[in-house]
Amino acid sequence: MIELSQEQRIILENVRRVAKERIAPLASEIDREGVFQWDIARLFGQMGLLQIFLPPSYGGLEEDKTLMFCLCVEEIAKACASSALMLIVQAVGSYPIVVAGNKDQRDRFFPRLSKGEELISYLVTEPYAGSDVAGIRAKAQKNNGDYILNGHKCLATNGGVATLYTVLAKTAEKELTFFVVERDQEGVSVGKTEDKLGFRGSNTTEVILEDVRVPRDNRLGKEGEGFVIAMKDFDMSRPSIAALALGIAEAALDVSLDYACQRETFGKPLVKHQAISFMLADAAMQIEAGRGLMVEAANLHDRNEPNTKLASMSKCFCSDVAMKITTDAIQILGGYGYIKDYPVERLFRDAKLTQIFEGANQIQRMVIAREMIKERG
Repeated sequence: MIELSQEQRIILENVRRVAKERIAPLASEIDREGVFQWDIARLFGQMGLLQIFLPPSYGGLEEDKTLMFCLCVEEIAKACASSALMLIVQAVGSYPIVVAGNKDQRDRFFPRLSKGEELISYLVTEPYAGSDVAGIRAKAQKNNGDYILNGHKCLATNGGVATLYTVLAKTAEKELTFFVVERDQEGVSVGKTEDKLGFRGSNTTEVILEDVRVPRDNRLGKEGEGFVIAMKDFDMSRPSIAALALGIAEAALDVSLDYACQRETFGKPLVKHQAISFMLADAAMQIEAGRGLMVEAANLHDRNEPNTKLASMSKCFCSDVAMKITTDAIQILGGYGYIKDYPVERLFRDAKLTQIFEGANQIQRMVIAREMIKERG
């Protein structure tokens, strides 16, 4: 289903090897300690994974960026979902600059991001605005040619470790605009670090913006183009969330199958019981079906063709599948599935978030239905 060049196969095999040898052995510890892993971030930067969507002159890939990004995320998520999310947030945070940055902005920010040593966070979600992007309250008011930015952003992935932020704020009552904000600017402060159910190795914080003076040169696009830029970001990011969910689901299936082949009950291996074998078969089918959606959504994006419907389908389907498969994995392992000696309880906790962020799955179904209606005219 996926035809890759020799260079692409080498990249993916390298990612697969690093995920298995250097990340997977740390996954339980990362989850237990709940601390952001700078060593892994630097490793990804050295491998060029944090730069995939940048222009080739800054370390990005020449072609098939979205597909290769999703395949890399999937492989890393099999080992550690928190580490895979690091890649996604770097892509999401930098994407407004990629799609809307002018030459001066690209010349200023791309060299910094191309080194793979700085992280960027995406500040959109607020206490009263998440899936409803249009409901944000952060404001950017003009002042002597610049902007004064005030807002309270929450649930910001990498919010406490990033040096750059792409921030969505109101520039008029029904007008949203993106800005690039430096972490060390006066008025920027990091609030509470969240103690989460899953993705515990991922940094999630509040970011408070109080009278932050943002130069006009840091505005991305024209005033009022922020909503359109955010929607373009979703078209890229939602297939990657599908890939993240698939990696979690595949890891859970691998553990379940290994356990079912080794554990004997009532005189035969667990896998020989039809009830268990059917659960495993269903899981394998759902993963393959989800990968088809993810790959097609990514391919459409790489071809600059509309992919909004398939992006939402892939994100929604794969995250629901991940939740189902990880739940079944705990059931297959029984009591062992409920304790931390086995990874399925961690995978179960990680899977839940994939149904929530980048637009909750209820929102995805609304988007899918809306696109279907548009296609009918």
